[in-house]
Amino acid sequence: MPGSTIEVTAHDGGQFQAYLARPAQGSGPGLVLLQEIFGVNGYMKSMADRYAEEGYVVLVPDLFWRIKPGVAFGYGEDDLKHAYDFLQRLDTDRAVDDIAATIAAMQLLPEHAGKIGTIGYCLGGKLAFLAAARTDVDVAVSYYGVGIEHYLDEAPAIRCPIMLHFAGRDSHCTPDAREQIAAALKARPHVEHYLYPDADHAFASPSRPSYDKPSSMMAYSRTLALLRKTLGPVYDLNALWEAHCHYEFATRDVEAVMPTMIAEPYVNHVPTMTGGVGYDNLKRFYTNHFVHSNPPDTKLIPISRTIGADRIVDEFIFSCTHTCEVDWLLPGVAPTGRYFEVPMLAVVCFRGDKLYNEHIYWDQASVLVQVGLIDPKGLPVAGIESAKKLLDESLPSNALMGGKWQ
Repeated sequence: MPGSTIEVTAHDGGQFQAYLARPAQGSGPGLVLLQEIFGVNGYMKSMADRYAEEGYVVLVPDLFWRIKPGVAFGYGEDDLKHAYDFLQRLDTDRAVDDIAATIAAMQLLPEHAGKIGTIGYCLGGKLAFLAAARTDVDVAVSYYGVGIEHYLDEAPAIRCPIMLHFAGRDSHCTPDAREQIAAALKARPHVEHYLYPDADHAFASPSRPSYDKPSSMMAYSRTLALLRKTLGPVYDLNALWEAHCHYEFATRDVEAVMPTMIAEPYVNHVPTMTGGVGYDNLKRFYTNHFVHSNPPDTKLIPISRTIGADRIVDEFIFSCTHTCEVDWLLPGVAPTGRYFEVPMLAVVCFRGDKLYNEHIYWDQASVLVQVGLIDPKGLPVAGIESAKKLLDESLPSNALMGGKWQ
């Protein structure tokens, strides 16, 4: 849903703006996102929209309004100089008061239902820590907060769960500062610290040179797990995944599959790099190369399923007779008429109550052996035996070692 702007009344008089992003469901718990030193720019609005997809009502207050309303810098050298000037002029205590006013404004929104959390980045990371100490926020998350070590005397006032993400190469938050923070929070309940050793400051911002996607993805998943546990909303991911698979393999209905996913989803079958990125490409792939391309006797044998806060890991055996060209699994290979079974692993990520992406893994060598495209003799590869052993652990192990197994 498109974002909008509301007016928030400060506790000491005056008004300031906050960007508002609403969930498609119409209501949900509240999140207050706290800006970097660059103001309420495109990155902050994009993160608000992303968390709205997760089911939250999100406000991003303009914390520079007392200096100049509407500040939104980019990440160039000139922008950085101006941003540092605003940082030096910011009154931290008043900024925390304005966060409290934003929380109060959130509580009055008709869309808001339930508790309220806060997430801050850089400057906002420090302010999230202070919001946990000075306001009645229900959970706080700090991304590479700068200057937290100067406010550790306020740690005893923190009563809510708090999560802190640190970058190992962050010169703005040194190892010594991180040690001080960890020591001050050691005795506090519900505190989570995470260090991303190879990441630098602002590793979660895609528009900056320091962006580190693996660290950003891990931090986001950890953050969402804490939010779900503390604030909700909790979705039935199992039912959502079951419905998605039903439309793919049982009814084979692309028009029913697509609404189970977000507006811009993606699928990646890792061994063959087949799938699609974005709605149009993925729908094309499903229509022409997946949903209607599986042989009639295709069967999925479930082995295990692990359900987390934002994803499912599904372990299963895929089986079929290769009676037609299976574009996604054996692209370009004419039907061989051979039956095969292969263990698969699906890592399925959700945003809110929709699928976001799928990463599907399997042993392609095992498939090629079973359809007769690889002679396994002398090679460290297995055929249908790998699937059979997954169902029966008593079958022989280490057979490929031959005489070397002792």
